[in-house]
Amino acid sequence: MVRAGLSAERLTRAGAELADEVGFDQVTVSALARRFDVRVASLYSHVKNSHDLRTRIALLALEELADRGAAALAGRAGKDALGAFADVYRDYAREHPGRYAAAQYRLDPEAAAASAGGRHSRMTRAILRGYDLTEPDQTHAVRLLGSVFHGYVSLEMQGGFSHSAPDSQESWSRIVDALDALLRNWPAP
Repeated sequence: MVRAGLSAERLTRAGAELADEVGFDQVTVSALARRFDVRVASLYSHVKNSHDLRTRIALLALEELADRGAAALAGRAGKDALGAFADVYRDYAREHPGRYAAAQYRLDPEAAAASAGGRHSRMTRAILRGYDLTEPDQTHAVRLLGSVFHGYVSLEMQGGFSHSAPDSQESWSRIVDALDALLRNWPAP
């Protein structure tokens, strides 16, 4: 018999909370079963295996990030939009480190196509329209922004900037300024 109250959605949300507490790599069906004080077998009617659970958490994280990004971009353009969008990623990673790691999880092509990943790309491209970039430069710029945002956030979360001055917030602000200047003066091929 399926335990009352368990569903794929509830397990996904609980898995996301667990990821924030112990790290995304530590999330398994077994760990989730312990959290609910049920047998592992009782979860298999809701999730196939740990990979399925992690995929569901990744999809949730991408959706949450996309929703935050859309809200942050509303009514903004140029550097203001760029900074707001960058802050969404950094703030989300700080608030939900396990979910942020989940958002980097490699999805199979079908799951990726159904994910909010496309929304992230469209929002980034919408910001770049304010900088008048055309293809293939726009794609290069999308990759640059993703690399800088993720790289900085990853290093910061691992304590990479905690032992030296200036404060990492000051560096973050300067990086956004530098990205804005670069995008306004994108080099010709």
